[in-house]
Amino acid sequence: MFAILWIARKSCYRAYIDVYLFSVFLLPGWCRWPVPGAPDPTFHEAAILPIAGYYILKSPKTWRLSIGDVLIFLFALQMGWSEYTNAGYNEAQNLLFDVIAAGLFPYMLAKGLVVTPAQRIEFVKRIVWLLTILIFFFVYEFKFAYNPYRLIFDKFFPGQGDGWVTTFRYGFARTAGPYGHAILAGIVFMIGFHLQRWLERSGAWEARFKRINFGSLSKGRTLSIAMLAGIAMTMVRGPQIGAVLGSVVAAIGSTPNPKKRAGVVLAILIAVGIPAGIAMYSYASVGRAAAQTASQESAAYRKELIDKYVDIAEEHAMFGWGRNGWPKILGMPSIDNYYLLLALMHGIPATALLLTILFLMMARLLRNGLRAGGLKPIGSSLSFRLAGIYAGFAFAVLTVYMGDNVIPIFFTLTGFADGYLMANGDFSLKQGITGPAAEAPVEPRFRTVLA
Repeated sequence: MFAILWIARKSCYRAYIDVYLFSVFLLPGWCRWPVPGAPDPTFHEAAILPIAGYYILKSPKTWRLSIGDVLIFLFALQMGWSEYTNAGYNEAQNLLFDVIAAGLFPYMLAKGLVVTPAQRIEFVKRIVWLLTILIFFFVYEFKFAYNPYRLIFDKFFPGQGDGWVTTFRYGFARTAGPYGHAILAGIVFMIGFHLQRWLERSGAWEARFKRINFGSLSKGRTLSIAMLAGIAMTMVRGPQIGAVLGSVVAAIGSTPNPKKRAGVVLAILIAVGIPAGIAMYSYASVGRAAAQTASQESAAYRKELIDKYVDIAEEHAMFGWGRNGWPKILGMPSIDNYYLLLALMHGIPATALLLTILFLMMARLLRNGLRAGGLKPIGSSLSFRLAGIYAGFAFAVLTVYMGDNVIPIFFTLTGFADGYLMANGDFSLKQGITGPAAEAPVEPRFRTVLA
């Protein structure tokens, strides 16, 4: 209803920024409206349907096709056909609705609506502000060990949030907020941290808040600390390591000579990554029975998942077993590795397509950043920052499944990145972020689409 009202009274773009982003970053993804005889939408799925419908009807057929479009479509097709062959039409219908409303539409709108430099800045700023608001809910959960989203939404959606409970590490509550699980929240804040660092390094924020004084801290630095606090309160290692890995990749753009820095970063990744990988493999190979700490037991469990479930995935290699159809091994109900889970559910081609999306996007962004060269201010390269996010994301989902709001957020980010590359990427920032990008946002004229 809000999305329709915003479209009618403002614009499709404003409905996307004001309503959809709010629903996907601040409203829980586990709540569904049960509609008899139809797929049950979540908040963000309900919000995006009228926006996407209006965009498709009103935008001319000038979409600029890219390799990203093809990969996203094939990924959705593989998942839908896999569910149809394994579970029949009814289950496939429900999954296809989710794939379209939480995958294809978020990708399409981020690419097609966020098209000017000013809109890109507003888009990123809105994400950072929404996550900053979420910090207050995280503080409550961290202190009282109860998710306030459960407190609020269980009254309206009874039983739907029962699967999400607050977990603990080192005696502290791990915050999850609207994302259900702390690791999913950690992934979202990892993305938010890198986007905010780009804004800060680019000088996109005013020097100070208007009514609040944080001493010598600038507005940009304060918001960066807020994003770090969000990651810290989730207390999840995968996204935290992913944030560090992403920072290493993003550091390539923090110099006047990115090509020279790229060689140094590659050497560091090889010198540190290979020994670290060997050490992590040895650390996880002891087995859960011989683990000396809870952390080592968790790592051993993930190693055992691969050892025992790969053969099951290979039995139905082409189309998997369906969302809920793979044989469960006693004592291993949770598949804490999204690549493995995807292969079990929808086949090895689905996993291959996801990996291709991740690493091809990363390669395209790195190529664009290297070709554009050093930007001013130093560190304002969006291509390297987005490549860092993909690197961190690729690592993080080794440790958890990709679910609930993280799915539309991932596809939104991918559409945003693809649209940025189609608009020449870092070459469009050559005049600096305080040039054309600082102008007030304008309504897109829907001119981008089949060249």
